[in-house]
Amino acid sequence: MIKIKHIHHVAILTDNYEQSKKFYTEILGFEIIAETYRAERNSYKLDLAINGLYQIELFSFPDYRERGSYPESKGLRHLAFAVDDVEASTAFLKSKNVDVQDVRIDELTGKKFVFFIDPNGQPLELYEE
Repeated sequence: MIKIKHIHHVAILTDNYEQSKKFYTEILGFEIIAETYRAERNSYKLDLAINGLYQIELFSFPDYRERGSYPESKGLRHLAFAVDDVEASTAFLKSKNVDVQDVRIDELTGKKFVFFIDPNGQPLELYEE
């Protein structure tokens, strides 16, 4: 059996690099670890940290493809981030004109959660701890 230690990173592909960079850094508050332009691919790679613990790799590629269906396409369904206060986080996202669904309650844990999307249509979730 492989002994996996933890999740190393999550990769997200964007068709609007500057818009996505602003969303993940200025709205969600991720820290930039490194930004690389790869001329041979006409592609950016932005490494982002969440409180120094996890990493998001944000890629831009000129030949991206849209998701096959939404939201139930095969593969990554959504990416969830833990927060202390879902209601306050939701209000902040709305103040930044982010389309946020209504807050729900997890029927198994009784915890609040909410879904929203990034500028690329990637489904994201905030989950209250």
